[in-house]
Amino acid sequence: MKQRRVLRRVLCLLMLLAAALSVLPFLCAAALETAEKETLSPAEAARRANVPEGSWIWIDLPQKTLTLYQGTTVLRRYPIASGAWETPSPIGTFYITHRFSGELGGFGTRFLGLNVPWGQFGIHGTNRPGSIGSNASHGCIRMFVRDSEELYGKVGNWSKVVIQGGPYGQLDSSLRALRPGDRSSHVAAVQRRLISLGYLYGNADGIYGSGTADAVRRVRKALGLRAGDDVDAAFYRAIGLILFE
Repeated sequence: MKQRRVLRRVLCLLMLLAAALSVLPFLCAAALETAEKETLSPAEAARRANVPEGSWIWIDLPQKTLTLYQGTTVLRRYPIASGAWETPSPIGTFYITHRFSGELGGFGTRFLGLNVPWGQFGIHGTNRPGSIGSNASHGCIRMFVRDSEELYGKVGNWSKVVIQGGPYGQLDSSLRALRPGDRSSHVAAVQRRLISLGYLYGNADGIYGSGTADAVRRVRKALGLRAGDDVDAAFYRAIGLILFE
């Protein structure tokens, strides 16, 4: 009796295996057909690679260039001026949210405003063309007037703007001392690290407010650093924000 039960189980397993093998060719064929249908267009490939569709902007602060892209294709490259040391340009990914045209005084004739959470920044012309190619602005991106007018007609609201500051992400090429009241990409970078360490909650908005100051004080106490609510070189090292050589 026991041998019969074992034999039945073996036969059932063999029948299931045979059934599975019989449909395997059809499954493979269906998978191949699906794969053939999944041949991606350049636009879809760019979308899946997180490359924004339509016109978008890449700004390289060290090289002082603004590059206009259509998907992955370079349309135009312009020289720019960026923020001075005391008033650095924001670093990160932003979007154009408002636009102005007309006689704008020191801003030339065109202004593209960005949704930087810690201040008013934009891309605009300038009445100081000699500053192009240098760190000269209060944080905005300056262009020759004719270039700003051309760019204005090629992008729209919600066009993506990526501002890159070098190999260190939001820290550009330096570790700036920070204190409550500061607003910058450096503050946002420190906030992101504090959030990842569990000392700060919410968004990294680049504004050194009371919540960030409290988190800095708690980190200093936990890691045995000097008491205070400022961010200095020792604090950067303690939380792992270090510029490589």
